[in-house]
Amino acid sequence: MRDSGLNGKVALVTGAAGGIGAAVVRQLVEEGARVVATDADEAGARALAAEIGEAVTPALLDVRSSEAVTTLVDHIEHHIGPIDLLANVAGTLSYELVVDVTDEEWERVFDINAAGVFRVSRAVAKVMLARRRGAIVTVSSNAAGIPRHAMAAYAASKAAATMFTRCLGLELAPHGIRCNIVAPGSTLTPMQTGMWADEHGAARVIEGSLETFKSGIPLGKLARPEDVADAVVYLLSERAGHVTMADLYVDGGATLRA
Repeated sequence: MRDSGLNGKVALVTGAAGGIGAAVVRQLVEEGARVVATDADEAGARALAAEIGEAVTPALLDVRSSEAVTTLVDHIEHHIGPIDLLANVAGTLSYELVVDVTDEEWERVFDINAAGVFRVSRAVAKVMLARRRGAIVTVSSNAAGIPRHAMAAYAASKAAATMFTRCLGLELAPHGIRCNIVAPGSTLTPMQTGMWADEHGAARVIEGSLETFKSGIPLGKLARPEDVADAVVYLLSERAGHVTMADLYVDGGATLRA
C-alpha cells in the first residue's frame, strides 16, 4: 500500500472534541501523525487526548479570537513542531427562517463557520509559507452548494468558508501548499441528531422532504463521522499530492451533484 506521508507530521485540528473532528484526530493518529486537538470545549478535547494517548495534545481554542489563534500557532511551532497539516472542523449550526434570524445570530454563525476558518488558516498559512509545504482541509457542508430551508445563515457561512479555502488554495499552490474542502451531508453527530423531533429522524432525513424541497439520500443511509474523516485524511495525505482547490462532497449523493 502506498504510504500516506503523514507519519511524524504535526497536525492542528479544530472542533476536535467530538463528531467529525474527533474522528479526524483518531485517523491522523492511526497514520502516525502527532495531533494538536483543539476545541472551545476544553474538557472534551482533554477527554479525547486521554482516550487516544500521548500522540494527541489537547488545547482550548476559540476560533473567534485572532489573538488566541496566533498564540496557539506560535506555541505549537515552538514547543511541538512545525505544522504541516490543518483540518478546519469547528462549526456551529443555525436553523431559522431568514425573517427570524437576528443580526446577532447571523454574526455568530459567520464568526465561527467562516471567519474562524479564515483566522486559523491565515495563521497556519503564514508558517507553512516559510517551509513551502503543507496541506489544509476545511470541513464545509453540502448546504454550501444547494439551498436549504430555514438554514440560510448556516448555508451562507459554509459557502463563504468554501470559497475562501479555494481562493487560499490558489494563492498557496505556487508554494507547494494544497487547500481542499470536504462537504459532508447529513452525518450521525450531535449537530444532526439535535434537529430530530423523535426516533424517526434518521428515516425522515434519508427519505427527504417535498414540503421543504429537500432531496433524500440515494445511498439510503446517513454518513458516519468516520466516512467524512476518511475524505479529510485522504486530502491531507500525500495520496492527494496533486489535488488542490477541490470540493469533495461526502453526502451519499444527496445533492445530486457531479
